[in-house]
Amino acid sequence: MQPTPRHYLDFEKPVLELAARVAELKASLAEGTPAAEKHLAQEIARLEIRQARVNRLLYRTLTPYQKVQVARHPQRPQGPDYIAALMTDFVPLEGDRRFGADAALVGGIGRWCDGTACVVLATDKGKDTASRVAKNFGMPKPEGYRKAQRLMQLAGRLGLPVVTLVDTPGAYPGIDAEERGQAEAIAGCLEVLMQLPTPVVSIITGEGGSGGALALAAADHVQLLEHSVYSVISPEGCAAILWKEATKETIPQAAEALKLTAQDLQALKLIDGIIPEPPGGAHANPGLTIRRVGEAVTAALAATRGPAAGLAAARRQRFLALT
Repeated sequence: MQPTPRHYLDFEKPVLELAARVAELKASLAEGTPAAEKHLAQEIARLEIRQARVNRLLYRTLTPYQKVQVARHPQRPQGPDYIAALMTDFVPLEGDRRFGADAALVGGIGRWCDGTACVVLATDKGKDTASRVAKNFGMPKPEGYRKAQRLMQLAGRLGLPVVTLVDTPGAYPGIDAEERGQAEAIAGCLEVLMQLPTPVVSIITGEGGSGGALALAAADHVQLLEHSVYSVISPEGCAAILWKEATKETIPQAAEALKLTAQDLQALKLIDGIIPEPPGGAHANPGLTIRRVGEAVTAALAATRGPAAGLAAARRQRFLALT
């Protein structure tokens, strides 16, 4: 099976040009004389070093809106990727016991990579057009949030920690979701989290959009991947409100004003830490990214273990102090 070609973002054009030149030289490597092959191999090595250097420099100086683009990259690891790599004995649990299942939110019980039994909730944007449409591009409906409530309450009864892996533009805004009580379902998640007697660890792995993300991330310990974003509104929505139109000029201004990057949020003391991404972003090396998330969750679970008494009260106080 051929690996999926890397998708390059607009600002990655210098890296794309070098990658294309390397691919061109590799294609002609076997067609020349030994002397020519040696020269080509040296040139390929030189270009690959330059490509890696340019890639590193680009990702060290990303603007807030470029970070938004990276957070939305279609090849970033998704919730099921983390679960498959980091969980053993995972048993998926479906349905809200009221309406139906929600493909945008994966949930179940199993063991984290350090052996800790836990309940995991993870959003899923899908991998291709068909799956993205089926999963509402990672935007849960009320039945998804009510499933989350059910699994959180299960964790409370069993004394298990909850791990959430969040990558969503926000809750699904369709008429059917509103008819089934989207706002109430999100509020219900927040209520359950504020009362849960077991530890809750949340990682924003891509987009953390509005209340749809907060419903899964009102946790004892919240971390973001280095190029993830977390905001009350998207830059496009903010630009449409403030400047009456979302354009290529106003959207980056909105992203800057929103202070939505991991670095901004850490400076504001709204999150507990940042998980480094490989050069080129999480999509450039999904395996390393997933491993780092696993280690971060393991450390956070260890830090939040202890007497259950007072855990929910401390969590409520944590979020009340942000107002």
